[in-house]
Amino acid sequence: MKSSATIVEEYLKELTPERRIAIQTVRKVILDNLPPGYEEAMNWGMIAYQVPLATYPDTYNGQPLMYAALASQKKHMAVYLTAIYLDDGARERFEADYLQTGKRMDAGKSCVRFRKLDDVPLELIGRAISYMEMAEFVSRMEALRSRKAQQ
Repeated sequence: MKSSATIVEEYLKELTPERRIAIQTVRKVILDNLPPGYEEAMNWGMIAYQVPLATYPDTYNGQPLMYAALASQKKHMAVYLTAIYLDDGARERFEADYLQTGKRMDAGKSCVRFRKLDDVPLELIGRAISYMEMAEFVSRMEALRSRKAQQ
């Protein structure tokens, strides 16, 4: 369910009450743990936490670099955690810590899916969000882009 909302409040109003509460709760965890410099915006039809173009304009597609995102999809909600999926060690620790919570992990390439708020370990999401300062994230994304260009 890609939203056409242009501001977060508009996006939240589109949600059912149960989903609104879940997304607002996860959003608060993200905002409370987001390293300085990232901005919250509506991008790609979801709530995005991104490197502002004013800070890093040289992206491959002219769009801000997405650090994390939060979305309500058709059958689930999802938290996208780009930074931990740039680092195999961080991803492995995240997955191991997730399993330790006793909650069922439903993950994709760079996201954690959940159907209700009780399904997602909020403290762990907060730690994952706080994982990488913006300068390091940009540096890693540049290195990844450089490696792909050389292939």
